[in-house]
Amino acid sequence: MVRRTPGQFPGTSAAVTAIAPATEGPARPPRLLIDGRRMEAAGVGLGERLLGLSLAERLVRAARRSGYGRIIVLAAPAEAAALQEHLSGFADVVAGNMPGGMAPPRNDDAAARTVAVSGDVLGERSWLDAAAGLDVPADGIVHPFAGVAVCGPAVPPDRAAAAIAASGAPDRSGATFAIRSRDDLAAARRRLLRGLGKKTDGFMERRVERPLSRRLSARLAETRVTPNQMTLVSAVVGLAAAPFFLSAAPLWQTAGALLFLAHSILDGCDGELARLKFQESRWGGVLDFWVDNLVHSAIFGCMAVGWSLAIGAGWPLALGAAAVLGTLGSAGFVYWRVMRPKRGEGPLYTSVSTAPAGRLTGLLDALSRRDFIYLVLILSLPGKAAWFLALAAIGAPVFFVMLLVVAARDRGGVGAAGG
Repeated sequence: MVRRTPGQFPGTSAAVTAIAPATEGPARPPRLLIDGRRMEAAGVGLGERLLGLSLAERLVRAARRSGYGRIIVLAAPAEAAALQEHLSGFADVVAGNMPGGMAPPRNDDAAARTVAVSGDVLGERSWLDAAAGLDVPADGIVHPFAGVAVCGPAVPPDRAAAAIAASGAPDRSGATFAIRSRDDLAAARRRLLRGLGKKTDGFMERRVERPLSRRLSARLAETRVTPNQMTLVSAVVGLAAAPFFLSAAPLWQTAGALLFLAHSILDGCDGELARLKFQESRWGGVLDFWVDNLVHSAIFGCMAVGWSLAIGAGWPLALGAAAVLGTLGSAGFVYWRVMRPKRGEGPLYTSVSTAPAGRLTGLLDALSRRDFIYLVLILSLPGKAAWFLALAAIGAPVFFVMLLVVAARDRGGVGAAGG
C-alpha cells in the first residue's frame, strides 16, 4: 500500500501538521469505531435508511470494501440492542454503548490502528480508503478529515471515541459529509447519486443515459433487485430490440433503436446498484461485459438478415458476419488479455490496454463506448439502419486489428509512447 501524509488529502485539518512523524505502517488492517451516540438529538439515528441501506450498514459495508478489520458501533442505549441485531449478519461487528468496557483488542488485531468516525458521517469509500492509508505513532491521534480520527494501536476505544470531537463538525465542502438533520438526508442522497458515473462513460452516456439510470437506480436501491438481475433484465430488453431490425420499415427500426437505447440505460443500473450497495463482484463485471457484446452481435445479425430479405440478395449476410465476428473477436481479445488477468478492486474493464494510455489506445477506448447507439437511432428514423451495419462491417474488423497493434506495442514496451 502506498503511504501518504495526511496533508495530501482534501479536507485535512490543521491539527495533522502538528503530530510527530509517522511510524512504519502496521501489519494489521485498521479497525473502525463508529460513534452514533449523539445522533438522536438530530432526529436521525444509525438505523436511518438511505438508498436501500441504513447509515450504519453503509458505513460497515464501505469499511469492509476498504479492507477494515473489526468494526465497533457505539449507539445510544435505546438503539444499541436493535442495532446489534441489525448488524448481526456481518462478521466481527459488535454494537454497544460503553466504549471503555467493550470489544477489547484481540491477539490478531492488537497492532491495528483505530479509525474513529462520528456516526453522522456518510459511509463512502473515498475517505475510508484514505484514512486506512495513514500512518500514526502507536499512541498518536491524527485528524485527517472532519468527523474522523485515526488513532494508533495503543489508543484505547474510549479515548478513540473521545478524539472524534477534536476533528470538528463534518463539513459538506470536505472529504466527509455529515447528516446532522433530516434535511441532510436529501443532500446525502444527491451526493451518492452524483458519484455513480464512471470515467469511461461516453459523451452522450454522461448527458443522457446516466441522469435517467440514476433515477431508476435510486428507486431500485430500495428493493431487493440485485445488480446481476438488472444485467439480465437489460440483456432481455437488448435482445428484444434485435428482431425489429429484420424489417426495413422506419417505424419498426425506430422501435428497435429505442429498445436498444433502453437496454443501454438499464445496463447502467447494474453497476450503479453495485456501487450504491457495495456489491461489486468480478462475476458481475464479466456478465455485464459479455451481455453487452451479445446484444450488439444479435442486433448486427438481425440488421444483416433484414437487409438481405429487403433486397433479395445474400451479400448483406457477409457484412453481418464481418460485424459480428469483429465484435466478438475484439471482446474475446480484450477479455483474455486485459480483464482475465486483472485482480483487486475497481471496475473490471476500463481500457483496451494495460499500458499507459496513448493516442491509439485513447481512440480505441473512445470507439468502444456506447455512443454509437444514437447513430443507430438517427439512421433508423428513415429506415436506414442497414447503413450502420455497413459501417460496423468495416469498423469492427479494423478495431480488432488495431487491438492487435496495441498489444504488439505493449509487449514491445512502446505502448506509453505511441499506443
